[in-house]
Amino acid sequence: MALSDADVQKQIKHMMAFIEQEANEKAEEIDAKYYEKKEKQIEQQKKIQMSNLMNQARLKVLKARDDMISDLLNEARTRLATIAKDPAQYQTLMDGLILQGFYQLLEPKVTIRCRQNDLNTVQDNFLPADISGGVEIYNADGKIKVSNTLESRLDLMAQQV
Repeated sequence: MALSDADVQKQIKHMMAFIEQEANEKAEEIDAKYYEKKEKQIEQQKKIQMSNLMNQARLKVLKARDDMISDLLNEARTRLATIAKDPAQYQTLMDGLILQGFYQLLEPKVTIRCRQNDLNTVQDNFLPADISGGVEIYNADGKIKVSNTLESRLDLMAQQV
């Protein structure tokens, strides 16, 4: 059975339509995969940007917190110098610091160091004049020291923050 020219043309057109349809479907499939990949990349970039923004915000908060703590500690250091100016309050503070040092050492004999200004409170050797106040207490052989100066107390508090 021979095919006529019209049948051959019809079959060729049918095959061309089929090939064109397959090509269009393949092109749509490739486009869909491309757009899907592009959407994933965009979504990933958005997540990275959001993460970077969150980290920057956290760093700003931490820096602000550190700045605030630093300012508070500087202000506290400035105020330390004024504590010793109220004799009644300072005497009570010194008694407490010395007593606390005794309890920490639990030694029968101790050495107490203080500022020369505090000689009326404590009779022993002296701390440097730039210390705001307080005492250092040593055991008898000087190997164990309890530093109860106002600065060391502030430093201890600063470490806990």
